Amino acid sequence: MSVTTDARPFSATLRASTLEVHEKANYSTYMRALLGGELTQEGYTQLAVQYYFIYGAIEAASDRLAADPVAGEFVFDELRRLPHLERDLAHLVGPDWRSTISPLASTRAYVARVGEASSWAGGYVAHHYTRYLGDIAGGQAIRRLLEKKYDVAEAGTLFYHFDGIGSAPRFRDGYRAKLDNAPWDEAERARVIDETLVAFECNVAVFDELASHLDEFRA
Repeated sequence: MSVTTDARPFSATLRASTLEVHEKANYSTYMRALLGGELTQEGYTQLAVQYYFIYGAIEAASDRLAADPVAGEFVFDELRRLPHLERDLAHLVGPDWRSTISPLASTRAYVARVGEASSWAGGYVAHHYTRYLGDIAGGQAIRRLLEKKYDVAEAGTLFYHFDGIGSAPRFRDGYRAKLDNAPWDEAERARVIDETLVAFECNVAVFDELASHLDEFRA
C-alpha cells in the first residue's frame, strides 16, 4: 500500500495545519477587545507581563540549544524580546516592575510546556515559530494600534520593534526555508505540527484567562 505524502514545502504544510487554531488565537475575546481599542493601558500591560515570562522560557531554551545542529539554526540574537520587554515594563509598570509582576496560571503552564518541549529540537522550533513569526507579521498591527489608541509609543511598544532583522518579508522567507530544510522525516514533521498546535493552544489559554479579567480592563 502506498503512503501519500504532502508535496508542499513543510513550512506551507505547517501553516495550513495550524491555520484554524491560529485564527482562534487572533479572534479570541481578549484580542478582539485589545485590537478594538476597548481596554485601558493596564489591559495591555497585563499581556506584556505574560509575554515576559513566556519569552523568558523560550529564550532560555535558545541559550541551551544554541549549539544544537538543528535547533541552533533557529536561534537568532536579533529576535530576542526580553531586553525590549524589560524596557517596556519599566515604562508601563514602573521601576519596581520586577517585584510586582506575576504570571497567570495559564502562563505558568505555558512556560512549563516550553521547557518540556524544548528537550528536543523540533519542540523548541514549534514554540519559537509560533511566537516570533507572528510577532514579526501581525504584531505590527498591534504596535500601531497601541501607539494610536492606548497612547503608548516607543518605550511601551519596543516588544514589537524588530529593527535588527532588516526586511521582515525576507527574514520570514529565510525562516521558512530553514523549516523546509530541517532534517526531519515525515514522523518528526508530524510531531512538530502537533507541538505547534499545542503552542497555539497555550496562547489561547493565556488570552482566555486575560479575558476573564476584562471587566477590570475596560476603558
